[in-house]
Amino acid sequence: MNEAVNRKDGKIALSHIAVAFVALFLGAIAGLLQTFVRSGEIELPAGIGYYQLLTAHGVLLGLVFTTFFIIGFLYSAISRTTGTLTNFSNKSGWLGFWLKTIGTSITTVMILLNKATVLYTFYAPLQASPWFYIGLTLVVVGSWVSGIGMFHQYATWKKANKGKASPLMSFMAVATMVLWLIATIGVAVTVLFQFIPWSFGWVDKINILLSRTLFWYFGHPLVYFWLLPAYMCWYVVIPKIIGGKVFSDALARLAFVLFVLFSIPVGFHHQILESGIDPVWKFIQIVLTFMVIIPSLMTAFALFATFELAGREKGAKGLFGWFKKLPWGDVRFFAPFMGMLIFIPAGAGGIINASNQLNQVVHNTLFVTGHFHLTVATSVALTFFGISYWLIPHLTGRTLTSKINKLGIIQTVLWCFGMFFMSGAMHTVGLLGAPRRTAFTTYGDHSVALSWMPYQTAMAVGGAILFVAILLMIYIVIYLAFWAPKGYEEYPIGEVNEQAEATPLFLENWKLWIGISAILIILAYTVPVIDMIQNAPPGSPGFKLW
Repeated sequence: MNEAVNRKDGKIALSHIAVAFVALFLGAIAGLLQTFVRSGEIELPAGIGYYQLLTAHGVLLGLVFTTFFIIGFLYSAISRTTGTLTNFSNKSGWLGFWLKTIGTSITTVMILLNKATVLYTFYAPLQASPWFYIGLTLVVVGSWVSGIGMFHQYATWKKANKGKASPLMSFMAVATMVLWLIATIGVAVTVLFQFIPWSFGWVDKINILLSRTLFWYFGHPLVYFWLLPAYMCWYVVIPKIIGGKVFSDALARLAFVLFVLFSIPVGFHHQILESGIDPVWKFIQIVLTFMVIIPSLMTAFALFATFELAGREKGAKGLFGWFKKLPWGDVRFFAPFMGMLIFIPAGAGGIINASNQLNQVVHNTLFVTGHFHLTVATSVALTFFGISYWLIPHLTGRTLTSKINKLGIIQTVLWCFGMFFMSGAMHTVGLLGAPRRTAFTTYGDHSVALSWMPYQTAMAVGGAILFVAILLMIYIVIYLAFWAPKGYEEYPIGEVNEQAEATPLFLENWKLWIGISAILIILAYTVPVIDMIQNAPPGSPGFKLW
């Protein structure tokens, strides 16, 4: 196994990461302006709309930044652990990259031209330009091509190493892309067969309930597509950085298999207040939603076991002595660890959102937005930043300097501080009833709406701090790519603890896991979807409200 990623393979990863950080910068500008508009501090010039910014922020950060960074990281992981990419996998990587980039460009242009102000969920009956949906389709198809390249590399390694368990990082990369491919079938179906014909005027009306159901079939596993690469870092990279060992290879693989099984047939928990779906089917999917908590708790157990064992080996005493032995001054550890820590309240918020009774209180309030910013914008984003500190210099033949390490610590602290203000205010004002997806309004100076204003000002303060942290991160990324001293930066991959149980090979039986996943999806969706088609509501023409 090579100790460094092949230079040709590294270019695929670097190209994806470059687009990801460009999207992060543009999306951050939109996010900053949003917080100031919502708090009533500024009015947008030149006819720019609040909801136009909201769409750009969601698409560029929730879809583009994450997808490009993840696929770049996964390609680097597969190349590092299975060897140089095959010619087919390399070509698939580049073809997927260009399809996604062209699709992203078309989509972004449509948003900037104010022809796709439909938010990142693009709920019907809001209607965008057909080119917005075509751009999204190219992004999805490009990601499929990228995934096929990874599968081919994995299959090639398995063929050459019969009877052996694949490298853990490669297994996790494949699991992530399996989840993604199954999940994106929903959004592909609704875009190709509903939105594109409807937006071109080939059909007059759209079945709104069906379109939302197909979106959320994709929308919830999307969260785990963001999270699983972060878990890859937590499970495999962090143990190496702290001088410890991977707690259990088998437990890590089982957790990823469970995420593939239980993160997809659960979309109805986003539609608890949606009329037209029988409560029995909502109940079934909520039960399946709570099954996802199990691999999350398994992950928490494995991580803190890793920390404690590493600390004990370094002489830690007492119940929490190991805590002092962790490398707090190493940003490669500190940034992902803060992401892990914040995932605790983020996960608790997810349990609230998925609970039928509690969801009645927080549904469509800023509480949901606050939860979203703790999961993807903190746990995932900080882990991706932590990966960038070693991955970018590794791929560019440079080193992480002590100065940039310290700057990274400052960036992480700023991020957590800014998110404390912004997400904390969102959670609180959401509990007070403030709706999400709304521009500044006092609702005719109503006393309740006026009581929300201090929290929305706090959101703007948090947003400003986060924007400074993003500028700092962009500088760090550029420095690590072009200006850092030449040298060798390690690609940290932890070894498995010698005392861990052997990994059962059936965990890599993808026919079994994909088959069980298909059964769960058929169980959860077949009857309600048939009902939505047979007893369809009248349908709706398209609306453009901007």
